[in-house]
Amino acid sequence: MGQQDLIDFGLATDWRRTFITTSENPFYDSFIRWQFAKLKKAANKLKFGKRYTVYSPLDGQACADHDRAKGEGVGPQEYTGIKIKLLEFPESLEAWKDKPVYLIAATLRPETMFGQTNCFILPTGEYGLYEMINGEFFIMSDRAARGMAYQELTKVDREHPQLAKVMGQDIVGKKLKAPLAKYEYVYALPMTTISMTKGTGIVTSVPSDSPADFVMLRDLKKKPDWYKIQPEWVNDFEPVPIIEIPGMGNICAQVAVESRKI
Repeated sequence: MGQQDLIDFGLATDWRRTFITTSENPFYDSFIRWQFAKLKKAANKLKFGKRYTVYSPLDGQACADHDRAKGEGVGPQEYTGIKIKLLEFPESLEAWKDKPVYLIAATLRPETMFGQTNCFILPTGEYGLYEMINGEFFIMSDRAARGMAYQELTKVDREHPQLAKVMGQDIVGKKLKAPLAKYEYVYALPMTTISMTKGTGIVTSVPSDSPADFVMLRDLKKKPDWYKIQPEWVNDFEPVPIIEIPGMGNICAQVAVESRKI
């Protein structure tokens, strides 16, 4: 039937070189089975395991380029999750104050962690608390938690029950411990341009090397009342030099912003 349909479509094919690889052809099927067994056991050329790929939870299988109606060429985007420990808890998370609870910031540049001055969060964003396989509790977007559930990171594989809901505004102003940062503690601060469908919905701030972070921190210092924050959350936190760039110095974000009058 399939061959006839292709002929009806006008496909030019030399059908003399066709073969059937299913159980419809037991002789060829046996040959293929022998070949794979040989490669796996005798030659140790085949291995079974997992790799990062686009995956369909609905179908329960990997979704390769040619399996999609659209989105060909799109692959997994690798982020590094930075565990920023929560030192002060909002009311909605009081029950977990004796547990290891972290804000998880997604970054493409983990080498800049040394320059963290604060953590940005979307005030109107709806975040969740999720238990991980190692007994820690992560705060992030539901979308990010679902992604981690399919990477064997959550307590139960492929499941991500939300233990508590917390609004971003409730976390703003809370003290945090940022790993490898110069400052003993930093604060969660508002940023309205964060997307809840990208990364984890939480962004660590490195104003020395990120123009967007530099501009946001500058605005927060200039207009704390407008952003409804306390001046002490930002006033004592200056950009930390970590990378020297020829022609731009070690606070390149400031140079970029000021030279372009952003």
